[in-house]
Amino acid sequence: MKPLMSCPREEWRAVVGVLTDIDDTLTTGGGLGASARQALERLAAAGLPVIAITGRPAGWSEPMARDWAVCGIVAENGGVLLTRQRVKGASPEPSPAPLIVEFSQDADTRARNALRLKQCADEILARVPGATLATDSAGRLTDIAIDHSEHAHLPPQAIEAVCAVMQAHGLHATVSSIHINGWIGTHSKWTAAEWAVPRLTGMAFDPRRWLYVGDSSNDQLMFERMPFTVAVANIERFLPVLTHLPRYVTRAERGEGFAEVVQAMLEAREASEAREVTDTGPSCQA
Repeated sequence: MKPLMSCPREEWRAVVGVLTDIDDTLTTGGGLGASARQALERLAAAGLPVIAITGRPAGWSEPMARDWAVCGIVAENGGVLLTRQRVKGASPEPSPAPLIVEFSQDADTRARNALRLKQCADEILARVPGATLATDSAGRLTDIAIDHSEHAHLPPQAIEAVCAVMQAHGLHATVSSIHINGWIGTHSKWTAAEWAVPRLTGMAFDPRRWLYVGDSSNDQLMFERMPFTVAVANIERFLPVLTHLPRYVTRAERGEGFAEVVQAMLEAREASEAREVTDTGPSCQA
């Protein structure tokens, strides 16, 4: 990983949008701070779309999808897409804005998976001492989550045991900064990007032109596959378990780190635009 300040201006100029994790990347202490909120608004004003991809549940993500300056949120690690519905002829847009909710799996598949997910969760709670369901579990539609650092604490051995039970039940298991998430299917943060970018922006997803910002091992797939990645400074706690590292790292943690990313991006773009104007020079008509 290199310090974010070493990122050359040319890399920033190629970026057409931002993909980002939420917990401990955008948020600080569970909420969106002023600096991160302003950073999202600055990106929107600059015409740079932001899509958040999170392991959090659809129900938890609804207020953010309505209120934050993002194009949409893909929740449950690629399982559910939430975006504001644009109401024609409504000015200003009604509040709260209605949401469009889409799934990466059909209803029959989700119904079959629900039973397997419950069986897996029951076994984890019975076999792993101290394991508890995440407090946001009521809002989950396509996965399960065990709390390891939000309201409960699990040691590394217990986290490994939870992952082992999930995998024995045929689930994909990932560890975020707060939860251990398990789900059935091929969706992931990567497929979430492939799905959400064209759906929400009308642009084909070219990973060379999107920035990804994350903070934990749950972001490893994106660190591996995307050329331009940044981690906020609190990724340090996960470095011992990461196989794939982000390209750059911020000085600040969490939402302040995300704001640092946005500041660097917009400064580089503004400098490039000013240089282009200078190089072209003023023109006068006779």
